[in-house]
Amino acid sequence: MSYDSLRLEKGLYGTGKTFTAALEGLDPSENYKGTPLEGLDAYQRQLKRFDIRVSGTGSSPVEKFFATTDSAALFPEYVSRAVRQGMEEADLLPRIVATTTVIDGLDYRSVTSVPSEDDKELKDVAEGAFIPETKITTQENLIKLHKRGRMLVASYEAVRFQKLDLFTITLKQIGAYIARTQFADAVDVLINGDGNDNAAASSNIADATTHAITYSDLVTFWNLFSPYELNTMITTPAIMAKLLNLSEFKDAAAGFSFQSSGKMITPVGAELIKSSAVTAGKIIGLDKKCALEMVKAGDVMTEYDKLIDRQLERAAITSIAGFAKIFGSASRVLNV
Repeated sequence: MSYDSLRLEKGLYGTGKTFTAALEGLDPSENYKGTPLEGLDAYQRQLKRFDIRVSGTGSSPVEKFFATTDSAALFPEYVSRAVRQGMEEADLLPRIVATTTVIDGLDYRSVTSVPSEDDKELKDVAEGAFIPETKITTQENLIKLHKRGRMLVASYEAVRFQKLDLFTITLKQIGAYIARTQFADAVDVLINGDGNDNAAASSNIADATTHAITYSDLVTFWNLFSPYELNTMITTPAIMAKLLNLSEFKDAAAGFSFQSSGKMITPVGAELIKSSAVTAGKIIGLDKKCALEMVKAGDVMTEYDKLIDRQLERAAITSIAGFAKIFGSASRVLNV
């Protein structure tokens, strides 16, 4: 079946697959290799079919989606993609999450391993002798998933003539909001744990009366992570300013990294992330390779029935996700 003869309807949503995946099942992209449409996915081919331009010069108005009942079915996917793009542009989670697990339901129990100091040593094993064990168990409590999102409140008449590239900016801001809120959820789990008695261990700087942090404090903090690696630090804007004013942060290599990319690397080799989601007076340190798991219940969800029927008023755009600690001791908190 050719892409320009597909029947598009609401039934392509809510199948357990994304709208694009459902389209790909009907119109596989592999059929277009060596043609002018190579490189477009099934959804993008439908945009081309109805001559809908979502960005750039000559961007279409919102009402172009509703020229036919078939093209109207593409609108919720446009909304979801714009929101996802906003999430990706504002997303700090890839810098702290070790792995992401996508589940079909709302109940999830993570696994954990809590090795003792003796377990961490790989000792010589004599022939026929007992081999030391690493025990992996499921967590006692379920991981809490949070539904985060925004309500799209606008009448169709108010937006029908707006260009899609402008409307996309608004949708991307919704995505950015969701990403920032999910990052705050991740920070909370790193500090307080995921409900399985695994709150982060904390320590204090040497001079807790003046709250003056020193390079020596950072070295001591770094040394607490063995056998893990302190490769990421998250802190508040106020503490970030204190760190950047330490003389050790003004060396040539650190300065070049900050001036060329805007990313700050500490003298102990950890990446610095500034976030107001962190509790005042705290620095979170973690080994991003093994500290945190993100759990997602599907992708960005939109109320496709309302959007297809032009009922933009009170149409929800949401994302459900939660976070679990993998190795509890791979993250710690320094109180400043």
